[in-house]
Amino acid sequence: MNRQEEDILTTIYSNPFSGQRVLSEQSGHSLGVVNKSLRSLTEEGYLDEKMQPTPKALHEIKLKSPRNAIILAAGFGMRMVPINMETPKALLEVHGEVLIERIIRQLWEAGIRDITVVVGFMKEQFEYLIDEFGVNLLVNMDYSAKNNLHTLALAAAKLSNSYIIPCDLWCEINPFRKHELYSWYMVNDLVDDDSSVRVNRRMELVYTPKSLGGNTMIGIAYLTEEQSKVVRDKLVRMDENALYRNAFWEETLFEEGRMIVQARVVHAYEVEEINTYEQLREIDEKSNHLQSNAIKTIAKTLRVQEQEITDIRVLKKGMTNRSFLFSCDHDSYIMRIPGEGTEKLINREQEAAVYRVIKDRKISDEIIMIDPRTGYKITKYWENARVCDTNSLDDLRICMEKLRQLHRLKLEVSHEFHIFDMIDFYEGLWPDGRSIYKDYVQVKKNVFSLKPFIEKNISCRCLTHIDAVPDNFLILPDHEVRLIDWEYAAMQDPHVDLAMFCIYSMYEKEQIDRLIDIYFENKCPEMVRLKIYCYISACGLLWSNWCEYKRSLGVEFGEYSLRQYHYAKEYYSLVSDKIGAKQ
Repeated sequence: MNRQEEDILTTIYSNPFSGQRVLSEQSGHSLGVVNKSLRSLTEEGYLDEKMQPTPKALHEIKLKSPRNAIILAAGFGMRMVPINMETPKALLEVHGEVLIERIIRQLWEAGIRDITVVVGFMKEQFEYLIDEFGVNLLVNMDYSAKNNLHTLALAAAKLSNSYIIPCDLWCEINPFRKHELYSWYMVNDLVDDDSSVRVNRRMELVYTPKSLGGNTMIGIAYLTEEQSKVVRDKLVRMDENALYRNAFWEETLFEEGRMIVQARVVHAYEVEEINTYEQLREIDEKSNHLQSNAIKTIAKTLRVQEQEITDIRVLKKGMTNRSFLFSCDHDSYIMRIPGEGTEKLINREQEAAVYRVIKDRKISDEIIMIDPRTGYKITKYWENARVCDTNSLDDLRICMEKLRQLHRLKLEVSHEFHIFDMIDFYEGLWPDGRSIYKDYVQVKKNVFSLKPFIEKNISCRCLTHIDAVPDNFLILPDHEVRLIDWEYAAMQDPHVDLAMFCIYSMYEKEQIDRLIDIYFENKCPEMVRLKIYCYISACGLLWSNWCEYKRSLGVEFGEYSLRQYHYAKEYYSLVSDKIGAKQ
């Protein structure tokens, strides 16, 4: 059978035959295709003389009909800010109905009760689905570090005559059927510049460069056992390869520039993907999930209506927070929302105090509002600003000049940042109280042995940024430099800022010495340089412990975390003999 014949046979099985014209309307194929298919199906023994399915047809239908469904609901939904801070995308309410609940009910209508939901972000919020809908939950612990290829790989064993479904779809018309005879992947009839597939005349999905545009990829797919086996094997193999950490599961469908499944094309209104706050607002302006505290805060601060807040776009996810860009009254702003576990790491009252001290000094970003209670912060957005390029000498010079400017002001606040106390503090946040590193106890002992030398060589304490990393130096089009993100700022030895810059940049020793020379204008005393090396060791352990805590929350930093721990060991070894001789 070809695809048209499979469509006709499935339609006749679901709806008793009552003439070619009716069958044409039901199947969506032309009268000519219907007549040709009926003749072929009869000749091949799938239909009898009364146009009823034969035992041969019934066997084929039973063999390929849906058995189960897998719903992918593990990701952050980063573009869904600010809603995703409170609710996973799958649990958004649209027209009074929760997205994933609607999908499940539509599956039920198609007779599918074996439903697996793969969760990760805010996984606890999905637990009610077990009792209410009888679904199976699988947990993806690596949802923050890997894309949905890994999510589906966790359920690979379930793939066989299966629907695969993203969790963020509103299906106006039920896309699921009791009977399927072939594998397909759903796209709609709109052109999407970001799509990598287009439908050709044979209803095949062929690869197309994104610059040329293609059909909008919906993400719903149906795989019979024949294609399921191919995808299962590829999922297992690709999931073990680090090159596919950020891959979408659809990559398993491609062979020689085309998908191994047919295209199922729907009208754009039939299935809508909800990726952003504004898309939700367009689909259902009365959705309860539009009642975002962040949006209300913006409206109140800028004295506008919520509808006037537009062009909401996620910015790159930071290590501590999430931020999004938005427009209002022809101006652009950034809204910062604290990330997972931030309330244990940051004292927002102290942060607000820092901003009061540096206000109007043209050192920091331009603060419109900061709320110590929620951690929300609104700042002006500078067009065409960029962060420091750690390999550019020009950038390093102007950024270190700004850092010297800050330190020379010798500003004061009432709170301090104690590196060694914070190492213990982050360690205390680990769920089981143990490091993932086998030699942690000895490494920590070594690092703490540097404390007396550090304290002996501190000449002054003043307001220090603490998180003076390249990404927090904003270079404006006129080459003015501003330091942003002052969450950790406190009284400390200002030379800590140099160590922080170096370890975040993952500098080698030659690059570290170059930065020190730029800051000190080639006049760095030997003891100060040794002290900065000690800070590199201590701060490496500090942020390694911080990464271990964030890892327990499902936020993984990969190489960055490993390098921080290595700095703790490497720079202890570098300075231990030297400072022993100096004391």
